[in-house]
Amino acid sequence: MTSALGQGFVLLGLIAAGFGAAFGYIAGVKRSAAGLRLTRRLALLFAVAMVGASAVMWYALLSHDFSVSYVAQVGSLATPLHITIFSLWSSLEGSILFWGLILGLYIAAAATFQRRGHEDYLAYTLATLLGIGAFFTFLIASVADPFAPTAPPVPVDGPGPNPLLQNHLLMAIHPPMLYLGYVGMSVPFAMAVAALLRGQLGATWLRPMRRWLLVPTSFLTAGIMLGGWWSYEVLGWGGYWAWDPVENASFLPWLTGIAALHSGIVQQRRGTLKAWTVILIMITFLLTILGTFLTRSGVVNSVHSFTQSPIGPVFLGFLGLCAAAVVVLLALRIDTLVSEPSNERLVSREGAFLLNNLLFVSLMFTVLVGTIYPIVAESLRGVKVSVGEPYFNRMAVPLFAGLLLLMGVGPALPWGGSDPKLVRRALVRPLPAAAVGLAVALLLGARSAPVLIVSAFAGFALWVTADQGLRPIRARPRRQGGRGPLAAVLVAPDRLGAYVVHLGVLITFVAVAVSSTFQREAESTLRAGDTLRLGGYEMTFRGAERVQEPHLIRHQAEVEVSTNGRSRGVLYPSLNIYPNQREPIGTPAVRTSAGHDLYLTLMNVGSDGSIGLRAITTPLVAWIWIGVVVMVLGTALCLIPTAAERRATTPRAVPDLAASPAGGGR
Repeated sequence: MTSALGQGFVLLGLIAAGFGAAFGYIAGVKRSAAGLRLTRRLALLFAVAMVGASAVMWYALLSHDFSVSYVAQVGSLATPLHITIFSLWSSLEGSILFWGLILGLYIAAAATFQRRGHEDYLAYTLATLLGIGAFFTFLIASVADPFAPTAPPVPVDGPGPNPLLQNHLLMAIHPPMLYLGYVGMSVPFAMAVAALLRGQLGATWLRPMRRWLLVPTSFLTAGIMLGGWWSYEVLGWGGYWAWDPVENASFLPWLTGIAALHSGIVQQRRGTLKAWTVILIMITFLLTILGTFLTRSGVVNSVHSFTQSPIGPVFLGFLGLCAAAVVVLLALRIDTLVSEPSNERLVSREGAFLLNNLLFVSLMFTVLVGTIYPIVAESLRGVKVSVGEPYFNRMAVPLFAGLLLLMGVGPALPWGGSDPKLVRRALVRPLPAAAVGLAVALLLGARSAPVLIVSAFAGFALWVTADQGLRPIRARPRRQGGRGPLAAVLVAPDRLGAYVVHLGVLITFVAVAVSSTFQREAESTLRAGDTLRLGGYEMTFRGAERVQEPHLIRHQAEVEVSTNGRSRGVLYPSLNIYPNQREPIGTPAVRTSAGHDLYLTLMNVGSDGSIGLRAITTPLVAWIWIGVVVMVLGTALCLIPTAAERRATTPRAVPDLAASPAGGGR
């Protein structure tokens, strides 16, 4: 019964998406208001179907209905309630269903909120989104069917979800954030397709597109950060980013999405970089499909990826079809991508934006080549090739440094170029801040060139960010008769938000450079009463215990931490053993402060009660997460409508002519 109901909702979604896509394109060609209304209703029906299918699966998981194949695969009577809830996205078939749910919600949002003033684009937009929805519901109904009945005999219990997904609460947050980012890129892609089909790429399209691009970019930013935090808190290696193929898969669309946002700013302000904006949006969507293929096809070996499955070739075919459609559409509409004539100079703010985009795209290709080269080499030559961290660091770090420098140089330059003396003055004024950043790094003991360069560039960019970001707040009170800073924020929240995002990027850049350079570690075998020393810390092993829980066995060590003979508390690193996992999974214990983290990993527990303990001290790790939070908050500011946009959307009062003394006319 449960299987049939879930499959019924999926079939309803497939029908709604298929017919909705067809009617939407017809309505777009004929500019039919009735066709648009029908397309919108089918879009909402698709969303209802995806919500219904997901609700049925959650019911099956919570009721432990092992007659449903997906529940038999990931369910368990011993699994805690909260883990059971997010086990929906813990395996391949459920993750595709969850993708369909998020896509349905995005389509419903586009159909509901993208209405007045955008009727010319909306039919094509919804048609494209529903076409994507048709593909994913086809997957759910065929090769990735989570509702397939379990082959008899129906088990009375299941193995539970992947132990790595049970080991930290972050897995309840990290995947949904990534999905909201990945799936959300479908909306600006659909809007770009609609604008090309309509042949209109002006402000009417650009303003809403930029907002729809900001939303998934913000979610993707948060998702990448939460993934790094999960890796840091769960895997026990003391790091947060290893250039893993699946990590790279989420990073690629983030890079091009950020580049597209910058291009959109220049297009909105100067009418240039129109082709850059459209092409980057389309590449971003294609990269989300590529990332989904890498994660779910089993072609890469990663702790984050799913196992080998028949979904890979289908996804690869869909990626090829989308890429071919994008190339054909761009070729047919190449005339609409011509920017407005201008006399721009290279040494200008828009010139810096162009160079910024070139660096972003170069960084994307660098990461893309390092990620897919081993796959291509193995498929063509049958040879396993590994592209590891040294390649990415050697190739990507200079590009990151260039982006950091441009964060300071770009906003300091005027739009359209200017007098060379004014340009030189704008670039010379932040130099003392760069010198201060360099001096601070030297005083703190930094000697490596990357850290010194990042410190100097960060000081330069921080001065420019503060100067440019605070200018409206400083100026508005004088211009508006004493109104406070809040008035300035409400007039142009997107400007302030952009510089808040830059501030978050600066914080994260510096924290990554320092934490990756000054990490220290020590490892030893300890018996009760023994002490391990590292960086002023004394870690005394007090004893170990075995804790039995319904879904795991935990071996836990008690380690007292002190500095200069003064106790700083007790940490409990542990090893967790799950019924369906041969090797124990470590859960490190982390003591976080503003300056650094103390990170303890339990390597093993001996039969004689001794333990293997690894201790790591890493500076400024917490500031990586703080910087990303600042980025997300800045993005939220950018989503607040400006004063001009609020005036444009406020309905004007229409006089009641029938009630006038003249009887409605003169």
